[in-house]
Amino acid sequence: MSDLGVISLATLVLAALLVGVSKTAISGVGALSVALFAAVLPAKESTGALLPLLLVGDVLAVRAYRKHTDWPALLRLMPSVAVGVLLGVAFVAVTDDTVVRRTIGVLLLTIVLHHVWRHQLSRRARERRASGGTDAETDRAAGPRRGHTLLFGLLAGFATMVANAGGPAMSLYLLASGFTMLGFLGTGAWFFLIVNLFKLPFSIALGLVTPDALALDVVLALAVPAGALIGRAVVHRIDQAVFARLVLLFTALSSVNLLR
Repeated sequence: MSDLGVISLATLVLAALLVGVSKTAISGVGALSVALFAAVLPAKESTGALLPLLLVGDVLAVRAYRKHTDWPALLRLMPSVAVGVLLGVAFVAVTDDTVVRRTIGVLLLTIVLHHVWRHQLSRRARERRASGGTDAETDRAAGPRRGHTLLFGLLAGFATMVANAGGPAMSLYLLASGFTMLGFLGTGAWFFLIVNLFKLPFSIALGLVTPDALALDVVLALAVPAGALIGRAVVHRIDQAVFARLVLLFTALSSVNLLR
């Protein structure tokens, strides 16, 4: 931690604050936390340093939204997520820091592009409905298919192991499944607490979670509850459309930087 400059440390504090916001309000902010950590720390080290902070946020989110969990949906998703995590373990074990950093950038940028595509798809569907028409192709794309459970589970498991970036994939799955806001937050809270605990032994075995990272986390963890409180305070007031655009913009810029 003594090697970090003021700007770098402030960036990590902001990222930890956003972890709390992402767990109690808008999960898409989590992608920005991943990008900020990877911009300051070596890629592999960044994933290990971020994981304990995510667990702190997961506990806070479960306490806040535990009554709004859809357990059948979680149980359907978990087998494919476990496979995705194991694939991620194998990938991290055989790749160097540069490949991991660029993979994080590609994953985040792909997720941003997918968000934009889904938004455009939904906008066209609303326009067609407003004009009295229907869009069968859009309706099929907007709703979840059974085969999507496997796909989203594999993607979320792999992305969360490699880059702590499973949140966007899980968010898309929950949104496509038609969850209300509280159901979205409650189901997502338990999902990531379980998955991050499942990842922890593998991350330790791979040397991603180090004593230096944990020492840094002791300081940064103080910002997570503050972010969680901010998230709970603004979740019903924030203009989520504008906020989502800003998150996508900054995440895209951070992703491009990681591809260098």
